[in-house]
Amino acid sequence: MSFFKTLQEKPWETPETVSVEGSHTDAIDQTLDPAKIALRFIMAVISVLFFLFIITFLSRSQYPDFEALAGQPWQPFSDASRLWINTLILALASLSIQFGVRRAREQRSDAVVIGVSLAAFFSILFLVAQLDLWRGMLSMGFYVNTNPANSYFYALTGIHGLHLLGGLIVLANVVFRIWYDEKFSSISRPLQHCATYWHFLFGIWLLLFALLTSEAETINTLAGLCGF
Repeated sequence: MSFFKTLQEKPWETPETVSVEGSHTDAIDQTLDPAKIALRFIMAVISVLFFLFIITFLSRSQYPDFEALAGQPWQPFSDASRLWINTLILALASLSIQFGVRRAREQRSDAVVIGVSLAAFFSILFLVAQLDLWRGMLSMGFYVNTNPANSYFYALTGIHGLHLLGGLIVLANVVFRIWYDEKFSSISRPLQHCATYWHFLFGIWLLLFALLTSEAETINTLAGLCGF
């Protein structure tokens, strides 16, 4: 019998690995989580998309018809107050959904509902504020086709808003599961994926915010570093 027992031994497993087999299996499950892999792929695609837009923005900024760098008053380059407000709103959305994730791990249903609801509220408020900013710019005559600077502003903020809207659709499914699924172990992980996506979009927005509110000298310097 000792011979067969020896054959069944796994020398590559340390005693510590065997003792924490359950947690080790959970770690493997999280690493191989299809939703997590899909989320990473989506974030990679979005990153490449915005990277290409920013590169073309820097390239196009060197043409004389790019009014935003001609020293003329232009929203939001000359007045970023509205963008600061929108940034604060999106930051609150990111903090709220992270609050919901932590409460889900503690299995506090009421707190989870509050956190997710606030995240959805601030996200929708951000989109509404962006649309109101667009409306204000249009009322001042800054149309999409007026000059390339306007076009890039609408394109960058619009694409970002669409990705946030897509996240809200996924978050709605998580909210449905919160209301009808009492097993928080099955809710915590999808909610964490949503939080990761929200933090990612907030980081993208900070990059766009810094770019769109940069001085002409800064944008010209960045363009020069890129070879434009």
